[in-house]
Amino acid sequence: MLAANQLVDSIRTFRRVAVALSGGVDSAVVAKAAHLALGSDAVAITADSPSVTRRDLTEARRVAEFIGIRHVVIGTDEFSKPDYTRNDGRRCYHCKSELYDRILELRSQLGFDVICSGANQDDLGDYRPGLQAAAERGVRHPLQEAGFGKSVVRQLANLWSLPVRDKPASPCLSSRIAPGVAVTMERTARIEAAETILRDLGIADCRVRLHDGELARIEVPLEAIAALAAPDLRRRLCEQMRGLGFRFITLDLEGLRSGSLNELIDVTIRNDYLPRGGP
Repeated sequence: MLAANQLVDSIRTFRRVAVALSGGVDSAVVAKAAHLALGSDAVAITADSPSVTRRDLTEARRVAEFIGIRHVVIGTDEFSKPDYTRNDGRRCYHCKSELYDRILELRSQLGFDVICSGANQDDLGDYRPGLQAAAERGVRHPLQEAGFGKSVVRQLANLWSLPVRDKPASPCLSSRIAPGVAVTMERTARIEAAETILRDLGIADCRVRLHDGELARIEVPLEAIAALAAPDLRRRLCEQMRGLGFRFITLDLEGLRSGSLNELIDVTIRNDYLPRGGP
């Protein structure tokens, strides 16, 4: 496949790389290409923090083992930083700054020249302040630089039979918390538990958004809305959500949509963090 060769050849020019491996399909594809291109000169690094689901951490370990790439799990400390926890719309910038700074601290120890992310071309059409943090630290985005969007990423994941090839997008838990509502470890743990309840019902792709007043706004695919609204299931779900500490439980009739909380971020903040393409 031409796209696979193009990606592998481009990463080979970086000589030694560290791939920020999240457990999702995008970074898994970059990790696989890096291992094919550079072998032992490629290392995958995964962050472990209260904003990362235990499921994603497990997936990252499984993917790294499947690929055969060196893998290191590091702790990050974004929850100790007021700029992060105040959640004023710039949270993702501060999160990625912490991640990339921690990775850079390991440059000599792990032996890499370049950090690579899994950002793809489609990410340029959304509010992505983390891309500014990456640009400030010289992080490369091989998928973006090749012009590859999600459809090509999925094709490559299928070509290489990656275990996460069909995995839905899985942003961090803090991204579920509405701007202006403080990010806390208790809230991210509660959101993870709530989404586990939905997945146990067979809804693999879901979001539980937390708004002011401890209100849970549940987003699921449109075809799953009617089932959740059925009296018996609705009653049981409300009891379980209240048991987790949510005061109000709502079902979003517009269904699941990526980045819906970005609509609450002030336009001036969003304009300051417009994504930029290129290396």
